[in-house]
Amino acid sequence: MAASGTLRGEEVAKFDALASRWWDPDGPMKPLHRMNPLRTGWIADRIARAHGRDAAALDGVTVLDVGCGAGLAAEALARRGARVTGLDAAGEALAAARAHAAASGLDIDYREGLPEDLPEDERWDAVVALEVIEHVADRDAFLAALARALKPGGLLFLSTLNRTARSFLMAKVGAEYVLRLLPVGTHDWRMFVTPGELGAGLRRAGLTVADLAGMSMDPLTGRWRATRDVGVNYILMARAP
Repeated sequence: MAASGTLRGEEVAKFDALASRWWDPDGPMKPLHRMNPLRTGWIADRIARAHGRDAAALDGVTVLDVGCGAGLAAEALARRGARVTGLDAAGEALAAARAHAAASGLDIDYREGLPEDLPEDERWDAVVALEVIEHVADRDAFLAALARALKPGGLLFLSTLNRTARSFLMAKVGAEYVLRLLPVGTHDWRMFVTPGELGAGLRRAGLTVADLAGMSMDPLTGRWRATRDVGVNYILMARAP
């Protein structure tokens, strides 16, 4: 499959192949299962703060989860009361997402497609794209599409991997080849994005970076926490005008 718009076809095929085991906490998506409470908690806290409410209660807040896969983040935010739309180009992963949401009694609007194809008159309070931007074909076009999906003053959340020597050793060589935490070939280190590059791209899309944190895993417990160290994994929030 070739690139089309922001889509890299080989990336879609890669994650479609993992669909049947996406919800296995000890399967190939184990790192995302471990990381998800930190990511979604960090996001929920900042959405709640912007809307003047408790982070556990996002009732009525609309959220678009771009590159939602089988729904790990989408379900976590829906359980907090958010009205979630999940978007992904991987049809098999979406089938797994729909089945899991139905079994869990969650009402999530899952759609197959790309962010640049969303209706121009549809906007969300918050847009999230977690561990996605390092897999897209055209970074600027992707960010522009996410910006268009935001309501005025809306919040965009991105998490990704920094392109450093340490991330190559830890997130590529260590995670895929040594520890086997991820399937070999999950990441292309050349596609990792520095915070400076991502900030510049967000500014070109008309957004302002408002918060940034590193995400670090405790090797003894496997738990993730927010830190000041953005040398490997990081998460940021940007705001629309």
